[in-house]
Amino acid sequence: MRTTDLKMLKLLLLLTFTEICAAQNGITLSVFTVTSKSMTVQWNGLTGASSYKITATPKYSSNRPVFAHFGGNTVLGSVNSLSPNTVYTVQLEAIDNALNVLSSAKTEETTAPDIPVIVQAYSKNSDSITVEFTEVSGATSYILRAETDNFFSETPVSGSPGTVVQLQPYTDYQLSVMSVNSGGRSQPSETVSARTVVVAPMLNTTSPGNDSIVVSWLPVKNAVLYTLCIIQEGSSTRVKVNTTENTMTFYDLEAGATYCIKGTAWDPQGRTGDDLTVCQITRPPSPDVIYVQVTQGRSLGIAVYWVSVQGAENYIAWTSNGRNCTSTDNSYCYITPLECGQNRSVSVTAYNTAGPSSPSQPVPYITYPCLPDKIWVEEPSPSNCLLKWDQVQLVEYYMAFIKRDDGTERSCNTTETTCQFFCACGYTYLVTVFPYNQAGSSPYANVQNYTTIPCCPDSVTIQMISTDTLEVMWSPVKGAEVYETTAAETRDTIHCNDTSPVCALSDLRCNTPYSVTVTPCSELRGCNRTCPSSTRETAPCPPEILDMTQANSSTYRVFITNPNTPNTNYNITAVGRYDAHICETRNSSCDLTQLSCGSAYEVTTVATTAAGRSLPGYSKLLETGPCCPTFVNVTQVTQALTNVTWSPGSGARSYVTSLSSSRGYAKCHTLDTHCLMGCITCSTNYSVTLEAISSTGHKSECSYHGFSSSPCCPTAIKIYRKANNSLRVYWRPLGPQISNYTVNLNGTGANYTCTAVDGNKYCDVQDDICGDVYTVVVAPEGPNGMKVNFCQPRTFSVPCPGNAGILISRRRRSLD
Repeated sequence: MRTTDLKMLKLLLLLTFTEICAAQNGITLSVFTVTSKSMTVQWNGLTGASSYKITATPKYSSNRPVFAHFGGNTVLGSVNSLSPNTVYTVQLEAIDNALNVLSSAKTEETTAPDIPVIVQAYSKNSDSITVEFTEVSGATSYILRAETDNFFSETPVSGSPGTVVQLQPYTDYQLSVMSVNSGGRSQPSETVSARTVVVAPMLNTTSPGNDSIVVSWLPVKNAVLYTLCIIQEGSSTRVKVNTTENTMTFYDLEAGATYCIKGTAWDPQGRTGDDLTVCQITRPPSPDVIYVQVTQGRSLGIAVYWVSVQGAENYIAWTSNGRNCTSTDNSYCYITPLECGQNRSVSVTAYNTAGPSSPSQPVPYITYPCLPDKIWVEEPSPSNCLLKWDQVQLVEYYMAFIKRDDGTERSCNTTETTCQFFCACGYTYLVTVFPYNQAGSSPYANVQNYTTIPCCPDSVTIQMISTDTLEVMWSPVKGAEVYETTAAETRDTIHCNDTSPVCALSDLRCNTPYSVTVTPCSELRGCNRTCPSSTRETAPCPPEILDMTQANSSTYRVFITNPNTPNTNYNITAVGRYDAHICETRNSSCDLTQLSCGSAYEVTTVATTAAGRSLPGYSKLLETGPCCPTFVNVTQVTQALTNVTWSPGSGARSYVTSLSSSRGYAKCHTLDTHCLMGCITCSTNYSVTLEAISSTGHKSECSYHGFSSSPCCPTAIKIYRKANNSLRVYWRPLGPQISNYTVNLNGTGANYTCTAVDGNKYCDVQDDICGDVYTVVVAPEGPNGMKVNFCQPRTFSVPCPGNAGILISRRRRSLD
């Protein structure tokens, strides 16, 4: 029995012992294994059993049963001398020492089929041996067993012949066969010896050229000869060679064709071993390039066309500067990107698994010229532009394109590196240059922008919107992004920048000519400094009032500053509550006439030139003198005292009244409209003047008709009685004036009057009036014939005759 079987048996015994320990109440029976002529069963030990009896009875035949006895300590036993492939009923009985059956158990099982016989064993492959054997009745399958000293394997097969695999090459094996049915397997047949063949050589093939294949292999152990057979794919012609070497070269093969090579090794017994077939394709023939085309597109490239060759799996086109492209399905490919301005060649190599073909003959090609490194525009003079660019290699001619931003376009075809064109102001020009040769030109070109300076604006209008602000307006011009407006004079320059075609220049000096310039500017080209300027003078400076003096009662002279040019007109306006007055001058003074007395006027000055009007100067208040009273009455109260009255004067608060003559004057200052004035000289012509004074001190000199004081009352009045009892009144006149006098004698008994004319100094009363006391008043008559009524009376006592001479005055008063 083999080592493996013994180990398995020990394991089963251990398991049986465990079952016996676990079940003491009964006995169990099971088949452990069967063969063609035996059956081994196992059971659990039963307490009290001294022996066991096994009976195997054929179930379907009349053959005699077979018995076997075992001791009380046995749990595994075999029944031999059974018939192959037969169903048996197996009974186990546990017997004690008294030969009583303590317990029993039954089971059924079929014996294995009969043992087959090996007819022959042979090896056709290095890892297997084929066994032919006789098939037996009742077998459902077979097991082939192969053994060496250190190898054991069993291979199930369904019938004869069967093959044992996974064997070692050129190795001796002991082979046997067993039949199998549902009951188990038979005993192994008698062994036979067989040796496996050698392995096939491991062929390595290469195709060093398009007409040869090299085959090589490592030596095969135990091989003494090698056979190689080569055949072209699709052909029936074979070439077979034998060799003891480890390499073989086949020549004169077809390029790009596939050849299959089968290799076999021979062992010393003259047996061929495994065979191995490998297929190798020869390298393809060289393709022929038929066309090279420079392609246009996003990137520069060439399209290479060639004739397809046999056996090529893919193609690679190589340029002389190392660029390449690959094609598998087509007979063309594109090499991109390439460099512009290149004069190169291209060749094509075919490839398959064997390797590359020889390169085709190189075909030259030329790429389109490179773009100029630099293009630029010069403008030697306004509107005369010159497009320039750098020289380029491999160029036949240049095409320059100039496109204006309004869509206008022109082109220039030249072999030179310049192109002249008209460039109007205020436009942006897009310029580009395409160099051409036989390959064409670049699909792209560098585009440069050139912007001419902005145009100068037309119809610039300058309008004064205030005395120190000029509004400048113009039409928008092409190319201008911002406008720089300046107003320049000798001492200052005012700037205004705006994107709109209007600008207000403020804070300008008055009465100053400014040079106004509108300069259009752009970010690219800067400012056009060639635009003409316009001169515009600002409004005159406002004059200031220096002084105002009164020329007469209704005329005032206003003195002003003269800050402007000589041709400046100055308007001086006096605005009162009820009226307004104006005067004009080009000098530094002007008279305001017919001003109302007793009024307040706001006086302002404005300067006017062709440029406009100035702001009004600071105004001043002109208060006219108060109005003169419309009348003045002088009434003589006494010979030396007068009462002067007058009407109120508008605007006057106080009055100074004067009576002036060559013999003296009298004056009074009062807030009233009347005044008593003394120290009047009689018989004197006085000039009457009145000075009306306002509350602020303004005065008006008022003159009136002269006043003549009354004739002087005579002095030294005396009464003489004449012989005829008449009275003569005698006096002494005062003053140079010759006047008529009226003499009134008023007595208690009668009143008497006499007159003296033409300067006479006496007057006679013819009636007899003696014996009475008389009040005598001698009064001169004024020029109007009115008697002076303020001469003082004198009282005389007139005695009757008998008393001669001057009568005695009872009261006298001197007026001297």
